[in-house]
This record gives sequence, C-alpha cells and structure tokens, in this order.
Amino acid sequence: MTVMFEDIEVGYELPPLTLPPVDRTTLALFAGASGDHNAIHIDLDAARRAGLPDVFAHGMLGMAWAGRLLTSWVPQAQLREFDARFIGVTHLGNIITCRGRVTEKLELEGECAVRIALDSANQYGELKISGNAIVALPANNTVES
Repeated sequence: MTVMFEDIEVGYELPPLTLPPVDRTTLALFAGASGDHNAIHIDLDAARRAGLPDVFAHGMLGMAWAGRLLTSWVPQAQLREFDARFIGVTHLGNIITCRGRVTEKLELEGECAVRIALDSANQYGELKISGNAIVALPANNTVES
C-alpha cells in the first residue's frame, strides 16, 4: 500500500518496530556486516578492560533499526534526510522499540514530504536514540501547509 501525502496528518504515528532482545550473535553479525569490529562491542574481556560490565550494541545498529522502521513504512528511495543522536547505551537483553511521529508536512525541492521525529527506547522506557527523518510522499494535490 502506497502512503500518500494527503492521507498523513501531523501527529500520525508510524507503526512501531519492536526488535528481539539484543544478544551476542546480533552484535557479532552487525560487526561483520558493518565492518565495525570494535572489541568493546563483541569481546567481553575487551569490554571489561575498558571498565565496562559487558559488551553493548553499536550505536549504528540502533540507527539501522530506526532506518528499518522508516523503510517498513515507505520504500528506501523516498528517504531524503535521516539523522540520529545516540543518547544511551543499548545493553545485552534490551528489547528495543523504534517509534516515529510526523511533526511537519512540507515541500522540499518540489516534493511533498513529511518530517518525522524518531526515537528508540528499551523495555524500561530508557531512551537510546533520538532523531529525525524527511520522507518524500507521492501526492494527488498541491502541498498543504
């Protein structure tokens, strides 16, 4: 189903994305896929040497999940901007839920688009990522303000 500009209002919430609990396998697979082999994310001994109790998720893994929220809603080709700020550490066992809410309808370089506030939090409500995206949407009418 195509998401149309006219059908979306400010305040619309994207269907949330809840991930399985973060585990060591996920971290190892992401390290391989991303090329980020920083040992504090995959090696317990290295994490402890750094003064940490255990390994933790890569920040970019959290951003990838926020991107997955967006691309579950619209095709990737419709993304125009996407940024994130890393706020908290995502520990093993965290169950992350990504959410998005439309905060503005706008015209961007001749395209109808929406600005989306993004966040992700664990099962305890602890915020891990905050960000924004701009997504182009097809329209039948002119841009609304």
